[in-house]
Amino acid sequence: MAITRIHAIVEGRVQGVYFRDYTVKEACRLCLSGWVRNMGDGTVETEFQGEDSEVSRMIQWLHKGSPLSRVAGVKTNPCLVVLEEKGFEVRY
Repeated sequence: MAITRIHAIVEGRVQGVYFRDYTVKEACRLCLSGWVRNMGDGTVETEFQGEDSEVSRMIQWLHKGSPLSRVAGVKTNPCLVVLEEKGFEVRY
């Protein structure tokens, strides 16, 4: 089982529309660990890791987002796996 970690920036109308809460729910459904947070420029930043197939599903989900969001773009980059990380959380 290959583990992949992705850093992503989600642009568009993604704050104030429960994007972070839905991101946590989707990541947990996919058994991913990581975090999500709002940024001062109106974007949402997230890092998540897990099996390659589930990480790919999460990236696809980010392009759709929460029901009230309007995703304009998603920038992703691979990053180093954090072996000791457990769970998925909202960061402030």
